[in-house]
Amino acid sequence: MTDPIPVHAEQPAIELKGLTKAYGSQLAVSHLDLTIERGEVFGLLGPNGAGKTTTILMMLGLTEPTGGSARVLGLDPTRSPLQVKRRVGYMPDDIGFYEDRSAFDNLVYTARLNRIPAAEAAARADELLAKVGLAEAARKKAGAFSRGMRQRLGLADVLIKRPEMIILDEPTLGIDPEGVRELLELITRLSREEGLTVLLSSHHLHQVQQVCDRVGLFVEGKLIASGDIETLSRALEAGGTVTVDLELAEWPEDLEAKLLAAEGVIRIDRHASAGMNGTAAAQIACASDITPDIARIAVASGADLLSIRRRSYGLDDIYHRYFEGGDKKHERRAE
Repeated sequence: MTDPIPVHAEQPAIELKGLTKAYGSQLAVSHLDLTIERGEVFGLLGPNGAGKTTTILMMLGLTEPTGGSARVLGLDPTRSPLQVKRRVGYMPDDIGFYEDRSAFDNLVYTARLNRIPAAEAAARADELLAKVGLAEAARKKAGAFSRGMRQRLGLADVLIKRPEMIILDEPTLGIDPEGVRELLELITRLSREEGLTVLLSSHHLHQVQQVCDRVGLFVEGKLIASGDIETLSRALEAGGTVTVDLELAEWPEDLEAKLLAAEGVIRIDRHASAGMNGTAAAQIACASDITPDIARIAVASGADLLSIRRRSYGLDDIYHRYFEGGDKKHERRAE
């Protein structure tokens, strides 16, 4: 069936509005709104069972949504699944190859299924095997490949038809740390060289953050936040407060009163530093980022300022807050 809506290059690569999938009374995906721009590397991050794979299947037209809508490269995957599949490469977490055929033969077979002429298919297969670091193993049977080699072959397989976008579902699953590093570097390089939009699904926050422009946090079928790591960190600041870490050589007697009198300071938590010289330190909760003001007040009080910085949430903090039963009031969209 031909999609009646014209496809324009300026349309987002992915546009989901209220996308929902229910299995009986169980909501696998709940009213998902998500836009991914062309050329973006986007990470869909969440624990196993969060609904990431179900979302991907709806985007590929492999399962129909219960409600809402999806547009992939301007196409409706429910009405035009074949057109979507021609333009999108998909690598599932468990890739199937013909085990008794070589890596080269597997790629050529995929290319021929996509109506690529034989000579072009062979040339493209050799080119991609070199790009993913499998040139020397091109004529080896896929059944003898390690997990890492299979994932590299999987990347070549999804690229053989020259897609506009690739979707990678848990691509690093079961690979050793060095293999993960190499695969992520390969994904980054290929996405730039091929000019691709990339959607990468994973439950490993650190891996996603290494390669993605933005991250969407997916929990229990809901997208609870999206943005880059800095944006997500700001969204976690409890009650809109900013924490400033202050370390001084010693704490002047009147400094606490002066700080509390400053506009924006909410509370001060003083504690002894772990430093060898017994330096004085404090965490100062503020209504906004007034780090320069705090520094000026401390110096004007005669204190020797050793360090001052606005505290930012790291990757582990973000993971803990969202995925390990953290404060529910922070489950909001970060734009």
